[in-house]
Amino acid sequence: LALWGPMKELWETVEGAVWRRQPESVHLLDLQLKKHKAQFLSLFKNPPKSLEQREKVRKASTEGISIQGQQGARLLPEQLLAEAFILSDLFDIGELAALELLLAGEHQQPYFPGLTRGLVAVLLYWDGKRCVANSLRSLIQSRHGKTFTLDLSSELVTLATRFTDELMSQGLTRRILTLVSEISVTREFERLQKERGLGNEKHRKEVADLIKECRQSLAECLFCWTCQSSLGKDDTLALIGYLETVTAEADGSLDSVNMALLMALLYCLDVTFLEQGSEDRDDMLQTLPLLTEKQYVSAVHRRLVDGQPWKLPGLQAVARMAWALALRALSQLPQAAALVEFTEGDESLADQALLDGVFLFLTEGVLASEGFAQEEFYARRLHSLITDFLSLMPMKVKHLRNRADEDARLVHMALQMGSEPPASLRRDLDHLMILIGEFYSKGSFGLELALDYWCPSESVHHTSLTGSYLGVALQRPPHKQVVLSKFVRQMGDLLPPTLYIPYLRMLKGLANGPQCAHYCFSLLKVNGAPHGENLQGAVTSSPVSWEHFFHSLMLYHENLRRDLPSADSSHYRHPPLRGITQRELDGLSAFLQLLTTIVTWSENARLALCEHPQWTPVVVMLGLLQCSVQPILKAELLRCLAAFAKSPEIAASLWQSIEYTQILQTVKAPGQRQAAGIEVELNEIESSCEEYPLTRAFCHLISTLVESALPVNLGAGLRPPGFEPYLAFLRDAVFLPFPTRAYRRAAEKWEVAEAVLEVFHKLLRDYEPQPSDFVQEMVELQGEQVPSYKPPGYSLMFHLLNDSPMLSLCLNLLEEGVRQLDTYAPFPGKKHLEGSVLHCLCLLDLALQKQLVFMDLLRESQASLLASPLEQLLQGISPQSRRADHIVNIARYLYHSTSNPEVAFQSAKILRHIARYPNIQSRLVGDFMHDQAVSEKLMAGFVECLDNEEAEEVFCLLPTESELEKRVARIRHETQIHILNLLITSLELKAPNLALYLLGYELKKAVSTTNLQDPGVLGCPRSCLHAILSLLQRGSERRSGPVLTRQSPHLAELCYQVIYLLCACSDTSGPTMRYLRTSQDFLYSHLQHLPFIAGLSQMSWLMKTAAIELRVTSLNRQRSHTQRLLNLLLDDQPHSQLTADGETGMEEETRSVSGFLHFDTVSKVRRKLLSVLDAISFSQEVPELLQLDFFERAQIEQVIANCEHVSEHGHTVCNVKLLHRVLVAEVNALQGVAAIGQRPLLMEEVNSILQQVVERNRVRRSLSAKRHALQSWRALVETVLTACPSDLIPADSRQLIIRDLLLDLHDKVLSEDAAGELMPIVAGVVFTLMVHLSQSILSEQGVGLEGKASSGFASIANSALHLILRKLLDFILCTGGGFQRLRAHLYGSLLYYLQIAQKPEEPDMLQTGVCRLTAPEDNFSKLQRENLAIIESYGTALMEVVCRDACDGHEIGRMLALAVLDRILSIDRQCQWLLYMCNSGYLCVLVESLRQDDSALQALLGPQPPLLKPLYIYESKMALLTRVAKTGQGAVELLRCGLVSQLVECQVYDMLPESDPHRVFGQRDPTGFIPSPLDRYRQILLPALRLLQVILTSTSTQHQQGATQVLQWLIVHSDTIQSILRCQELSMSSLQELSLLTGIISKTALPGTLETGQDFQGSALVELQGHIGRFQRQCLSLLGRLAGSERARLLKLAEESSSPRDPADRREEMEVAMQQICANVMEYCQKLLLQSSAQAQFSVCLFSPSVAEPAGRDGPRADLQGPSAPCSRVPSLGLVLFLLKNSAADFFRFHQSHRQSLDKLQGLEQLPPEELKEVPPVFCTTVNCCSLLVDILLLYSDIIETCLFVLWRHLEYYLLYCTPSDPKDSLLPNVSTYRARLDDSFSGQSSGVARSLGLSRVSQQDLEQLQTDVSVYFGESLQRKLLDVEGLYSQVRSRYTFIQALVRRIRGLLRLPKS
Repeated sequence: LALWGPMKELWETVEGAVWRRQPESVHLLDLQLKKHKAQFLSLFKNPPKSLEQREKVRKASTEGISIQGQQGARLLPEQLLAEAFILSDLFDIGELAALELLLAGEHQQPYFPGLTRGLVAVLLYWDGKRCVANSLRSLIQSRHGKTFTLDLSSELVTLATRFTDELMSQGLTRRILTLVSEISVTREFERLQKERGLGNEKHRKEVADLIKECRQSLAECLFCWTCQSSLGKDDTLALIGYLETVTAEADGSLDSVNMALLMALLYCLDVTFLEQGSEDRDDMLQTLPLLTEKQYVSAVHRRLVDGQPWKLPGLQAVARMAWALALRALSQLPQAAALVEFTEGDESLADQALLDGVFLFLTEGVLASEGFAQEEFYARRLHSLITDFLSLMPMKVKHLRNRADEDARLVHMALQMGSEPPASLRRDLDHLMILIGEFYSKGSFGLELALDYWCPSESVHHTSLTGSYLGVALQRPPHKQVVLSKFVRQMGDLLPPTLYIPYLRMLKGLANGPQCAHYCFSLLKVNGAPHGENLQGAVTSSPVSWEHFFHSLMLYHENLRRDLPSADSSHYRHPPLRGITQRELDGLSAFLQLLTTIVTWSENARLALCEHPQWTPVVVMLGLLQCSVQPILKAELLRCLAAFAKSPEIAASLWQSIEYTQILQTVKAPGQRQAAGIEVELNEIESSCEEYPLTRAFCHLISTLVESALPVNLGAGLRPPGFEPYLAFLRDAVFLPFPTRAYRRAAEKWEVAEAVLEVFHKLLRDYEPQPSDFVQEMVELQGEQVPSYKPPGYSLMFHLLNDSPMLSLCLNLLEEGVRQLDTYAPFPGKKHLEGSVLHCLCLLDLALQKQLVFMDLLRESQASLLASPLEQLLQGISPQSRRADHIVNIARYLYHSTSNPEVAFQSAKILRHIARYPNIQSRLVGDFMHDQAVSEKLMAGFVECLDNEEAEEVFCLLPTESELEKRVARIRHETQIHILNLLITSLELKAPNLALYLLGYELKKAVSTTNLQDPGVLGCPRSCLHAILSLLQRGSERRSGPVLTRQSPHLAELCYQVIYLLCACSDTSGPTMRYLRTSQDFLYSHLQHLPFIAGLSQMSWLMKTAAIELRVTSLNRQRSHTQRLLNLLLDDQPHSQLTADGETGMEEETRSVSGFLHFDTVSKVRRKLLSVLDAISFSQEVPELLQLDFFERAQIEQVIANCEHVSEHGHTVCNVKLLHRVLVAEVNALQGVAAIGQRPLLMEEVNSILQQVVERNRVRRSLSAKRHALQSWRALVETVLTACPSDLIPADSRQLIIRDLLLDLHDKVLSEDAAGELMPIVAGVVFTLMVHLSQSILSEQGVGLEGKASSGFASIANSALHLILRKLLDFILCTGGGFQRLRAHLYGSLLYYLQIAQKPEEPDMLQTGVCRLTAPEDNFSKLQRENLAIIESYGTALMEVVCRDACDGHEIGRMLALAVLDRILSIDRQCQWLLYMCNSGYLCVLVESLRQDDSALQALLGPQPPLLKPLYIYESKMALLTRVAKTGQGAVELLRCGLVSQLVECQVYDMLPESDPHRVFGQRDPTGFIPSPLDRYRQILLPALRLLQVILTSTSTQHQQGATQVLQWLIVHSDTIQSILRCQELSMSSLQELSLLTGIISKTALPGTLETGQDFQGSALVELQGHIGRFQRQCLSLLGRLAGSERARLLKLAEESSSPRDPADRREEMEVAMQQICANVMEYCQKLLLQSSAQAQFSVCLFSPSVAEPAGRDGPRADLQGPSAPCSRVPSLGLVLFLLKNSAADFFRFHQSHRQSLDKLQGLEQLPPEELKEVPPVFCTTVNCCSLLVDILLLYSDIIETCLFVLWRHLEYYLLYCTPSDPKDSLLPNVSTYRARLDDSFSGQSSGVARSLGLSRVSQQDLEQLQTDVSVYFGESLQRKLLDVEGLYSQVRSRYTFIQALVRRIRGLLRLPKS
C-alpha cells in the first residue's frame, strides 16, 4: 500500500469537492472513498512488515523488482535498499511500502532542495498521514448538522454523512483518541534523531508542523463531529476519560489539540441550539441522546459527579459547569420530565465548579491558549457558556455578588485595623468579570458577540441614535438579553472598591465593537447624571461614569501640577512624595484602557467627549503628561490620545496642543542646559528601567496623527515650522540607538523598532517630491532669518539615498531578520521582528519608486547636496559579513514566503525595481552564485513563490475563504506577478542576467550550450522555468484546458510571455525549444486548448511562440513536428484519437457547420486558426463623453492628457492617482462660501471624471490586447503560409484554407461595430493571404491544369473568388476617406487577385491558327469578364476612391492605386473607367501633375543618392498614362489634356548626365539598390518615350495631330536627343533608349508632319527642316554602326558581361534591341521615300549608288572596301544589301532554334505530373525564349521587306532615271553635291533645278559598277533564301507574296542592258 501518492490524490479530490466546489467532483469523491475506506477504518495504521516482502526487496539489487507504471523489472542500488530497511524499521511499515516511499522521495527531491531522498521520504510519510486526517476532517465538516453548514450540494452532504456514520459506528472516536495520545512530536523526533532522519532547521520545522497538523486535524475531526451531531454514550465517556488525563502547558494554558477535544466535549453537552427554534428543531430533539437516552445522561452524570479528580481541576470544573448548565436548560424542556433525578443536581455541580475556579481556568487555561483564537465556533461556545451561566443561574450570580460585597467589607475593616485581610477570600466574581472582559476584548472574528449584553433601554432612546444600530427601533428584546444587560447595570450599582478594576475591565471587553462602544458610552453618560442639584455632585454620581472619571483626572492634574518642579531643576528625576499609589495607578490604567476602547470604536463618542466643555479630556491628559507620573501611566495616556487622534478634526488641534505642551521639546529656552520632556524620560528613566512603554506609545501616537493630519505650519512663531524635530527625535533618539539599548523583555526591542519604522513608512508613503522641496527657503524668527524645515518625506529620502546610519541600520536589520528566520525557531518578538523587516522593505521599495523624480528634481535645483541611487548603495559592503550581500539578503526573504507572504512580496517588488539596471544585473548574478548554499536557497525561494498553490487572483476566490485568506492569496499572486515581471525585464538585457540564472541556463559557458532537463535529471535543480511550466501545465491534460488561464489570466499571460521571450532570443531559443518539444510537448498540448475563454493576451504569446516553432522546425527539416502542428491548426476534420483522460478529443465541442461556402458533410469542424480568430472580438464599446456641470470639458481633457504615460505593457494609460491629486487640489483651491456649499457636488463630479478615465484605460487596454492578439494571429498565419514547406499543405487545401481565412476576416472587419484600430492589421493579413492565394492558383495552373472542368478555377470555385472580390471591394469602400495607408494593402491584394485571371503566356507556334475571334471563351477570360462585372457593379463610388488615392496622399498608396487603375483599364473593354476618369477630370489632374513632378525628378539626377519615391510615382503614372494611350479614345483624351505640352515643358529630359564611367562608379550606392545617375535618367526618359510611341501608334487615324506635338517635343529637347543618337558607348540600356527614339523619329520627323502642322512661316520652317535633316542623318549613321561596324563587337560584349541569367538570353535581348533600331531606321527610310514621291523618278535618294560593304563579320572585303572612305557620312546601298543578306542568314538561324524550343515544350507536356514537378524552372525559360525568338523573327522579316523595298526604289532610280554626269569624275568625290540631293528630300519642294544639280555628279561608270556589284551580291542563293523566308514565315502571317514581287522586280532591273 502506498503511503503518500494515493493519499495526496485523495486529499486533492476531497478538497476539490468540499472546498473548491469543482464540477463532477462528487462522482470522483465517491470513487476515492470506496477505494480508501480501509485506510479510514484503520486510521493511520501502517502496512505490516513481512519476511516475504523483506526477501523481495533484498533481491531487488540482483534480480530487479517490478514497479507500478513501469515496464519490466528494475534493478535498484544497494544503498537505496539499505535506506528502505531503515525507513521500514523507523516507522514500522512494510518493506515494499518503505521502498515505494523512498522512490517517491527520490522523485519529489527537486521540490525540496538541500534534502536527501530519505529526508524527503520522512516528510512524505507524515504528509500522507496529514492528507488522510484533513480529508476525514473535511468530510465530517460537510455533514448535515446542528451548528453550521457549508452550503454544499445535497448529494455531497448525503455521501459524506453516510460514509462518516459508518466510520463512527466502527469506533472512530477511540481510534482518534488513541492516536492523539500516542503521537507526540518529542517521541517522533527522538526516533528520527536516532536514525539520522532529521535534516536542516527547515526540515525539522516542516516535520514538526506536519506531525502537529496530524494531531490537530484528528482532534478537530471529533470537534466538528460534536458540532454537527452527538456522540454515543461510550464515545462521550471515552472523550471524558481522555480529558481526565490532560495536563497544561508551561504557562498554564491548554495546547490546541486538547483545546479542540475540550470544545468537542462542551458541544456534546450543549443544548443551546434548541433555543434558536430552527425549522428542524423537532428532528434534532429526536436525535439528541441527552433527551432520548436515559443511560447516556446517567453515565455522563455519574462520571462527572462521582468521578476521580482530574489532573487539571480547572478542566474538570469547566466540564462540570457545562454539564450543570445543560441539566438546567434540559429541566426547562417538557420532554425532560424523566430526567428529574439528574436535573436536581445542577446547583451542587455548579458550586463544585466554582470551588475549582472554573472562571479562572477559562481565563488562564482556555483564553490564553494559542488554539482558541483560531476557531470561530470555540468563541461561540464559550459565549454561550458564559451567557447561559448568567441567564440560567441568576441566583448563583446574586450569591456571588453578595459574597463579593461581604469580602469587600472584610478587606476594608482589615485595612482600617492595619491587619492582613483574611486568606480564605474567594474572588469568583472578580474572575467572572475578568473572564468576560478578556474574552470579549479578543474581538473574535468580527462577530460582536458582546451585543447580547446591551439591551437598548428607554433611556438610550431619547438620543438621536435610536434605530441606527438596532434595525428595528422598539422591539422587545429576548429574555436572555434583558437578563444580561441587567447584570451589567446592577454590577455597577454601589460597586465595592475591590470590584472596581474588574468591573472596568469587564466593561472594556463589552465595549469592544462599533455598536457595543456606543452603548457603553451611553451607559457611562447616564450613570453620571447627578440626582440632585448639588454641584459638588461627584459624590452623588456613580463611580463608574464619565463625570466621575474626568473629575478624578482633573483632581490628579491639579494636585500633581503643584508639585511640578521647574524645567531646569535638578530634582526632576526624583518623583515627589505625593505621587499616585499602585492601586490608584491600576484604577487609572483600567479607566484609560476603557476610554481608549470606546473612543477607538465610536466616532460619536470621540467627538462628544472632546467637545465637552467641563471634561476637556485632551487638555487634562496632556497636562498629566507634563506631571511626574510613572511612564506606564503616561504610555496609557498617549495611547488614549492616539485613539482620539483617529478623527482628523481632533488630530489637527491635537498637533498644536502637543507642540504647545512641549511633550517632545522642540524649542529650547535660551539659557537651558539640558533637554526636557520625553527625550529625558527615554534616555534616563526608561533606559535604566530597561522598559520602553512610553516610547512605544509616543511612536503609536505620532503614527496615528501622521495618518490623520500633518499640519505644515506646526510650531510656527517659536521655531521654523514643520515636523522635523519629531522626525529627528524618532530617528536619532529612538531608531538609531534601538539595537544597543538593554531590554528586560527581549521582545520589546522589536516592538520599539516596529513602532518607529511604521511612522517612517507612513511618512514616506505619503510623500511626493515637489520642486519646492529642493529650494532653501528662509523664515523670519524673532527678527532674524533662519532656514525652514523640509517635509519629513524629503528628509527620509535624503537619508535613504546616502550611506547614512539610518540606511545601514535598516540593512543590518534586514540581515539580522533573515538570519533569525533561517533558524526556524520561535523567539520572543518574532512577530514584531517580521513587522520591522516588512516596514524596512517597504521603505526601500518606496525610495526606489520615488528616487527617479527625487534625483531629477535635485539635479534641476542645482543644490549642493549629494545623493546616490539606492540600487548602487545596496551594492555596498556589509560591515558584518564584509561582502556586498545586501541584495542577496533581500532576496533570501523569498525563501520564507510560506510563513511570511508579505515580506516575500516586498522583496520581490524591490528586486524587480533593481532588475531594471543592466549594470547591476551581471554583478547580482555573481553575488547570487557566489556561495553555493545561498545560491540554492535563493533559487528555491523564487521557485517556492512561483509554485505556491494558495496564490489566486481576487475574483477567483471562493466564498468560503476568510478575508485574511483572501488577502494572503492576493499577496502571493502579486508576488508571482512581480517575479515574472523581473524575469521579463531581465531577459531583455544582455547575458549574464538574473533571469538566465533563475531559469536554469548555463552562465559559466555560452548560454546556447545549455542542456535543459527535467528537475532531478543529471542533478538539474528545479528552476523557475520548471515552476512556470508546471503552473501552465496544471489541467492541460483535461478537456477544460490549463487551469491558470481561467483562474489567473494575468499570471498565465506573463508565464506565456516568459516562454515566448526565451524562444525568441537567439541564445536561449535552441535549448528552450528543444526542451519544450522533447520533454514537455508543450506547444501542442497548449495549442489544442485554443482559444482560451478570457485570455487574448495569453493566446498572443502562445501563438507567437508557435510561429517561431513552425519556422525553426521547418528550417531544421523536422517535418513530423511541423506537420503535427499544422494539422492541429488547420484541420477541419475532427480528430478521433482519445486524449489522456479517456475522453474523446476536445475539438468535438467546437463543431460548426456554418462559415463554409460549399455545403460539405456535417462532420467538418472549425479550423483551429479560425476559432482563434472568432475569439478576438472586433467590436469595442467606447465610453460616452463626459457630462460636466462645473469643470470645463476642454481643460479637463487637457489635464487628462497631461496625466497620461506609457505603461510597461506599451499602451498609453492615464495615471488615475495623479489625476485625482490634481483635481482634488483644484477643488481645495476654491475659496468662498459658495465653493464650500458646492464641495460635495464638485467631489461627485471629480469621482465621475475618475470613473470615466478608469473606463478609458480599460478600453485602451482591451484594444491593445486585441491588437496584440490579432498581430500574433497574423504572425502565425503568415508563418504557416510562408515559412512551412509548401508540400506539407497540398495546393487544394491551401486554397480552401486561405479562402476560409479571407472570408472570415472580411466578415469580422466589415461588421458594423468593428474597431478602426484593428483594420490595418487585418488589411496586412488580407494582403499576405491574397499573395499566397494568387501564387497557389498560378502555380497550380502552371503545372498544367488547363484541362480541368470549367466549373471552377483551379481548386477553388469561381463563386468563392467572386465573394472574396466583393468583400475586398467592400473593405476598400468602408475605409472611407481616412486609412490611406491601410488601403495600400488592399490595393496590393486587389492587384494580386486580378492577377489570377491573367492568362499565362503561351509560346507562339508560328502556325496558321484558328481565328482568335471565333475561339471558345477560356477560364481566364470568363473569370476576367465576371471580375469586371463585379467591379463595375460598384459604380462610381469605387472609381472615386481609387482615383482620389491615385492623385493624392501617401506615396505607396498612390503607386498602388495607379497600378490598380492600370490593371482595371487593361481589362475594361467598355472603357467605363476611362470615361469616368476623363469626365471627372482625374485624367487631367494626373497629366498636369507631371509638370509638378519635374523639379523632384531633376533633384533625382544630382550626384548624391536621393530618395527614389518621386521616381517610382513618376514611373507608375507614366505606366498608367501609357495604358490609357493604348486605346484611340484614350490617346485623343491625353492629347486634349495637353499631355505632350506638359512633357515639352519638363526640363528633366534635358539633364542627361555625363557618361563618365569612373566618376559614376565612384558614387554608386554600395548596396547596388540605388542606380547610377545615368540609369536614373534612363528610368525617367524611357517611360516618356514609350508613352509617346504608344500615342503615335494609337492616334494613327488622326496621326498628324499627335505627330506634330511629338515632333515639337523632339525639337525642344533636340540637343539631348542628338547626343543620345550620337552615343559612343552602346550598352543594353542605351540600345533600348535608341530603339524607342528611332521608333518615334521614324513616325514624326517627316516632311509630311510639317505640312499638316501649324502654318510655319519662313525662318521657323527652315529651322524645323534643319532639325529634321539632322535627325535623318543621325539615324542613317546609326544604321551604319549597328548593321555593320559595331554589331559583332556589341554581341561579344553581351556574352561576356556576366549576369545571373544565361548569356544566350543576354545576347538575344541585345539582338532584339539592335534589330529593332535597324527596323525603325529602315522604316523611316521607307516613309521618306514614299512621302517624297509616289514614282521612283521623282523620289529622293538616301543611299549612294555604290556597294561598298561595311566591315562584315568576316573582316573587311577588299573588293568593296576602297571607295567608301571619302563618303563616311553618306551610307551606300551596300549597307542595305549587307543588312539584307545578314538578316536573311540570321533569320534561318533563329527559326531553327525556335523549332527546337517548341519541341522541348511539347516534350514537357508529355511528361507525367511527378516528373513535371522537378522541371518548372526550365519550363519558364523555354517559354520566355520562345517569345523572344518570335520577336526576333518578326523583326527580321520586317527588315528584309523594307530593305528590299528601299533597294528596289534606289535601283529603279539609279538604273532607270538617273542621268550620269561626266564619266571622268570619280565616285562622288564631292560630298556637298550629294548632300544637296539628300537635303533636298527634306525641303518638301521638288524643284527640278536642285535635283539636276545633285544628280550631275553620278558618273556612268558608277552606275555600271553599281549594276554589276548588286547583281553579284544579290545572287541566286540570296534570292532563294528570301523566297524561303516568305514561304516559312510571311505567308503564315498572311502577308502574301510581297517579298516575291520585290525580288522579281529587282531581278528585272539588274537584267537591264547597261546603257
